[in-house]
Amino acid sequence: MIIPSQADDRRFMALALEQARFAADRGEVPVGAVLVVGGEIIAARGNERERRRDPTAHAEMLVLRDGAAILGGWRLKDATLYVTLEPCVMCAGAIVLARIARLVYGADDPKAGAAGTIFNIVDHPALNHNPQVRAGLMATEASQLLREFFAGRREQDML
Repeated sequence: MIIPSQADDRRFMALALEQARFAADRGEVPVGAVLVVGGEIIAARGNERERRRDPTAHAEMLVLRDGAAILGGWRLKDATLYVTLEPCVMCAGAIVLARIARLVYGADDPKAGAAGTIFNIVDHPALNHNPQVRAGLMATEASQLLREFFAGRREQDML
């Protein structure tokens, strides 16, 4: 597996942030994900839970599904997953099961984080795969996007 440089990590995370902004524009919680193999973007998505009316339509789940379809198998062992928010339990479990090589995420999730904040599914010793994890990349930008989205939601609720 080719390990991306720090500049590549920032570039791919910036694309994940772009996907998060697109999600916010559609009324979705602004989380974006990008799946990369060999320096090439395989899939990029934002959350689609509201649009699909599907509780599993998190950005991470969507890019994992897309990646498996594009690459022709569920083992994504040479992939790096960039996501703007720390994965939840469901997504962390899927990351492990898909054999993702690297997980790079932005903001910690103090309410549902499963890559070290509340749980640490991605580094659990009982599981047969543990991706490398880089946490906190462009966390300020990712957190700001989430804060602005939820502040706007609160304003709408007050009207």
